[in-house]
Amino acid sequence: MAPKLLITRPMPDSVTARAAQLFDITQRPSTAPLTPEELIASLRDYDGVLPTLGDLYGAEIFAQAGPTRARILANFGVGYNHIDIAAAQSAGLVVSNTPGAVTDATADIALMLMLMVARRAGEGERLVRRGDWQGWHPTQMLGTHITGKRLGVIGMGRIGKAIAKRAHFGFGMEVVFYNRSPLADPGLPARQLGSLAELVAQADVTVLAVPGGAETHHLMNRALLQAFKPGGLLINISRGDVVEETALIEALQKGVLAGAGLDVYEHEPAVPEALRDMENTVLLPHLGTAAQEVREAMGHMALDNLEAFFAHKPVPNQL
Repeated sequence: MAPKLLITRPMPDSVTARAAQLFDITQRPSTAPLTPEELIASLRDYDGVLPTLGDLYGAEIFAQAGPTRARILANFGVGYNHIDIAAAQSAGLVVSNTPGAVTDATADIALMLMLMVARRAGEGERLVRRGDWQGWHPTQMLGTHITGKRLGVIGMGRIGKAIAKRAHFGFGMEVVFYNRSPLADPGLPARQLGSLAELVAQADVTVLAVPGGAETHHLMNRALLQAFKPGGLLINISRGDVVEETALIEALQKGVLAGAGLDVYEHEPAVPEALRDMENTVLLPHLGTAAQEVREAMGHMALDNLEAFFAHKPVPNQL
């Protein structure tokens, strides 16, 4: 008998079709995260779950669920800060994710945000749509040239390196980076700096590419935001709560930061009105991996993890 699998959100058709061949699937039609009641039921009623961002498997959920039927959470996404890994493992569950598949797409979004913020593309697009454009002139909407500037990358993992390579080899940017551990070979000419404050004080553009979780919660805090180089830009494609959002708003309002490009938010999908009202912000609805090929690859990677687990083979991307 095929294992029972809960897929918590609608998936690309090819992923759903393959899942149906491998498992006895239930796929929720809702795009909203699981409610606490649904989270508990998923652990009690299914052999495996394919969850994703927003499905908050905290320690209290495992405690309330009691003995679980589920044996694996095959997360759809590289980030897994919505799952308490220690609590899941204590409850006897394997947890996996989908690294690699998201790297290039997320790095592309970071470069897009860098260009949009620096060249005021969002503001210009809104100007045209409102019908307020008065025509070209020599001082119209002057932005910042990123070619040859200094990029600061916080978190030099797969995604951080992919961003740095695009910026350096594509735009001739000098790269500095901060990483929790020494990195002998970043794969391109780059200098590792000893502190976050040193990085933001030197970088023209700072990109956050760290994982979410307790260790990085409010990593970009009020004190660090005040240390930015004058005219500095902040790009966040990591997790929303890596940035202390109220402090970011304050820094933007006071001109400490020249602009910000955000794909993620501290309390998404809620985006503060203050951010939405600013012309020097570019705000995307968490589009980092939103490409058909990428989402299909992520889904199939999650299924690879599930298929291996139920075949009693090593799970390729077990955490």
